[in-house]
Amino acid sequence: MNTDYRKYLKLLAEKYPSQQAVCREIINLNAILNLPKGTEHFMSDLHGEYEAFYHIVNNCSGVIREKIQMIFEDEMTEAERRDLATLVYYPRRKMALLKRQGKITDEWYLMTLNRLISIARFLSGKYTRSKVRKAMSPDFAYIIDELLHMQADEDNNQVAYHREILHTIIALKNAEEFVIALSSLIKRLAVDHLHIVGDIFDRGPSADKIMDLLMGYHSLDIEWGNHDILWMGAACGSGVCVANVLRNNLRHGNMEILESRYGINLRKLVLFALEQYQETDPIKAALRAISVIAYKLEDRVIRENPGFGMDQTRLFSRCDFRNYSVEIEGKIYPLNCRDFPTVDPDDPTKLSEEEKTILDGLVDDFSGSKRLQAHVEFLYEKGSIYRVFNDNVLYHGCIPMDSEGNLDGICLEGNVYRGRSYMDYADRIARRAYYRTRDPKSGKDFSQQDHERDLDFMYFLWAGPKSPLCGRRLATFQREFIDDRSTWEEPTDPYYNFSLDQRYCNMIMREFGVYSPMGHIINGHTPVKTIRGEKPVRGGGKLYVIDGGFCAGMHKTTGIAGYTMIYNSHGIRLKEHRPFMGIEDALANNDDIESSSEVIEKEQQRVMVRDTDIGRGIALDIEDLTSLLEMYRSGEIAERSL
Repeated sequence: MNTDYRKYLKLLAEKYPSQQAVCREIINLNAILNLPKGTEHFMSDLHGEYEAFYHIVNNCSGVIREKIQMIFEDEMTEAERRDLATLVYYPRRKMALLKRQGKITDEWYLMTLNRLISIARFLSGKYTRSKVRKAMSPDFAYIIDELLHMQADEDNNQVAYHREILHTIIALKNAEEFVIALSSLIKRLAVDHLHIVGDIFDRGPSADKIMDLLMGYHSLDIEWGNHDILWMGAACGSGVCVANVLRNNLRHGNMEILESRYGINLRKLVLFALEQYQETDPIKAALRAISVIAYKLEDRVIRENPGFGMDQTRLFSRCDFRNYSVEIEGKIYPLNCRDFPTVDPDDPTKLSEEEKTILDGLVDDFSGSKRLQAHVEFLYEKGSIYRVFNDNVLYHGCIPMDSEGNLDGICLEGNVYRGRSYMDYADRIARRAYYRTRDPKSGKDFSQQDHERDLDFMYFLWAGPKSPLCGRRLATFQREFIDDRSTWEEPTDPYYNFSLDQRYCNMIMREFGVYSPMGHIINGHTPVKTIRGEKPVRGGGKLYVIDGGFCAGMHKTTGIAGYTMIYNSHGIRLKEHRPFMGIEDALANNDDIESSSEVIEKEQQRVMVRDTDIGRGIALDIEDLTSLLEMYRSGEIAERSL
């Protein structure tokens, strides 16, 4: 045993000062290893669709309704079960509605509390009593703990005791808050951990509300999507990211999130656009103005960073603004617009003085928005480019590959990165762009030039064909200014074809240190067109693409309204969601998001905590405690009496 390990065990002895304390902890940890693993939910590409996401968080992707069906199938009608489910989803609002209808009585409270206790007791079975208690509302923790662990006895003393607890709660007019506390506990126990595999922002109107909801969630991680990284780049101070955020949101009519919720002042942009451009609609004019600014800035970023490999998307400087045409791969295409009042034909990418002033003000607004900065700080705290979790490799887009199916290398800052090393590099630079800190190993001060280069990289992560968050060559300019649709194609990274083959999925998992037969890759980013027969399970069952199109604008493309992948101790299943009609309908009519469920992978043996990352950590703790116990018994470390 080396000296450092002995020192560690002596420190461990401070926490466990006796043989009995060590034995007690080993017994406890061994018991935890033999509990079923907690339930994980995976969702991606929420794209600002707050109401649907909020409902799915509340109904736990339909799991609450399933448990109510399982427990009360023989004693409640379908209508009663749906009513109880809605109460769990929205307890305060549902009770307010029932009060107005005159349906809430003491008898209703007694019946409802007993039913909620039954659901909570059922869901708590896979957790330690300590973990369940930590999930409870502090105001009711002791009481709920008592009610969940009622034991029948010879004279039914505990039954009478618990019945009296409920009667007292009702008599004290505290039943409504108790219903809310139990409903919260049920939802907390139904989902142990939530994974958001990218793209919270853009398209839909309420990404900020989703962020508020996630910031209060009990356990989650986020794998950044290209739309998320664009907002993060804007919050870091990148002008090109700011311009693209504005372009995306103006295109989708999402002014409220910009102006009212994040405090981005669009007035100067709109007035400038109406003055300069021929558009009379303020939003369309502002969209045209910010698009031109974005194309100018993108051209500069691509020119100054040849390592990004984006020269084919650098088109603004290739435009002939005297003849209103553009050259693409040796062919001349006419532009469908001649309204470019701020463009100097001799220097097309140069910003006018007014454009510079407007852009500087917008960058200041993004950098100074306290609410946006809080949300971005949370994205950095809980998020990353990728994550390996319980033998699943999670990332939003792709692992760039070459035409032969090898991991493709990209040369940045004088080094070649590929596979996991590339993902680690991208994660490091994205953090450096926000925190403005240089790796201490470099021994260099962090300069403004360094920061500008990192901000350019944030744009690359958003739009680069070799970006792991994008993985396709965008044709934004062509779609806006060229009528010939043959130029609109957006070639994708070879990854998207090779990953359909199980051999390449296994290669990628090994790159991330996953060799388990239970391992998978989980992606978002590319909408699964179920309406055309596409399937989310690919690569011989090793790849799950869970972008089902939450955003209302994508429903026609996918034919559904999102996926949730559920991984519990029994295996993996996919929930395919239908469009949500709204919270008011859910409250008034007990309308739920209809979700079909398909078991994708059933484990032959139940997955226990010992099979998870947490379990592997606990096993190491047990090894250390066993070594400490041996040192106590050999007399190398003396026990302490308390």
